[in-house]
Amino acid sequence: MRKTRLAMVALAAMILPWRQVSAQEKPNPESKPAPRTLKLQLAVAEQEGEKKLTNLPYTIFVEADAAGHSSPATKLRIGSRIPVSTGLEGGRLQFQYIDIGTNIDARAYSAADGKYEVVIAIERSWVDGEVPTQSEPNSLMWKQPSIHQFKTELTLKLRDGQTIQSTQAADPLNGRVLTLMVTINVVKPG
Repeated sequence: MRKTRLAMVALAAMILPWRQVSAQEKPNPESKPAPRTLKLQLAVAEQEGEKKLTNLPYTIFVEADAAGHSSPATKLRIGSRIPVSTGLEGGRLQFQYIDIGTNIDARAYSAADGKYEVVIAIERSWVDGEVPTQSEPNSLMWKQPSIHQFKTELTLKLRDGQTIQSTQAADPLNGRVLTLMVTINVVKPG
């Protein structure tokens, strides 16, 4: 009987501190702010001099977690695959397909000052020139397409409802200016 009591006391001595430690390890729900969903609107505008050529809008949603904590990334991929001639092989014209379009990766964090830190990587590519089609004769006489690219990676601190012109760059081949505009809005629950 005494051995059973001693064994129970020893077991209680081992379990009691473990239960206290595990209770202390549980995160306090009030210590970490709840994630917020942000509506992120991006627009890539292209202009030649004063003439506006295109304005491509994109809307994605990102989850803003507490600063320093990992939040899930939101990714958008949209575009087409175009054929580009790689030459003749065995008397037949050969093609390689290239992805053309827009790739966006975004991540967001809540900042202490009521703003949101938004991390964006955007890549846009487009074609200038003719793209060969299956109906054209086997000839290398057509103009090969010129593929242009715009890439930027940036981190912005924005407040709810704020719009900012974040990046502006000129295409070195044609002088057209590309501008990236970013707007964020907090999505209200309910």
